[in-house]
Amino acid sequence: MRSHFFLYPLKIIIFIIILIFYSMTTDAKTKSNIVLIKTSFGDIKIRLYDETPQHRDNFLKLAEEGFFNDLLFHRVIKDFMIQGGDPESKGASANKSLGSGGPGYQIPSEIIYPQLFHKRGALSAARTGDQVNPEKKSSGSQFYIVWGSVYTESQLASMEQQRRQQAMQNYFGNLAKQRNDTIQELYNSKNQVGLDSLQKELIAMTEAEFANNPEMGGFTAEQKNVYSNLGGTPHLDGEYTVFGEVIEGLDVLEKIQSCQTGSNDRPKTDITMRMNIVGE
Repeated sequence: MRSHFFLYPLKIIIFIIILIFYSMTTDAKTKSNIVLIKTSFGDIKIRLYDETPQHRDNFLKLAEEGFFNDLLFHRVIKDFMIQGGDPESKGASANKSLGSGGPGYQIPSEIIYPQLFHKRGALSAARTGDQVNPEKKSSGSQFYIVWGSVYTESQLASMEQQRRQQAMQNYFGNLAKQRNDTIQELYNSKNQVGLDSLQKELIAMTEAEFANNPEMGGFTAEQKNVYSNLGGTPHLDGEYTVFGEVIEGLDVLEKIQSCQTGSNDRPKTDITMRMNIVGE
């Protein structure tokens, strides 16, 4: 009886140790999403999103390995963004063309729109254009941090109308693509009446879809509020992966985006970076 009695405190102690270890591990994972970027203008602290795990893990891996240390913010455009992460920028001469370097791989797109959008301070992945990169894969290391502009209600309404028209064209194009064999058959048989009829049908389907879903192609209430008060770059939404945001150091970001630049938008005075994974 006595031997069994003394086993219970031991089991409780082991259970408590396991709980403490689990708590410490979970806390470490949470804190590991915070990265400090140290620059000559000051420090910028960013939080990486769990919603974009491939970009998050890749960025943390590179930061932990010291990949970003001593690289430049090689492209800075006032009222737009600051860009870095090109390994060829490390110690680069003043006349060297930068912006095409990387770790030798790309990351699959993790565009989560409209939940994650290009508000001021958003951390996003750079990429090559749609003509050579239709899947919108991200650069393995190059990133940009958004500054952007503050927009009026009328400006946002105009942009929203353009985005909606583009969305309708894309929707119509996808419907047509799904019926490519039928279209080709009608074209080969020179059945213009059939082609016209199909076109009208697809237009009607597109208009009905957007009439039933008026939010398609537009901005959410959150986007409108942010873009009209904080600022950002709404024309990039849905085109690039947003995978984090600045949580401290917007004043530093403002200073960097206002620096003097020369050819290819490169700052006249080199702005280097160093990164550390930190806690809250």
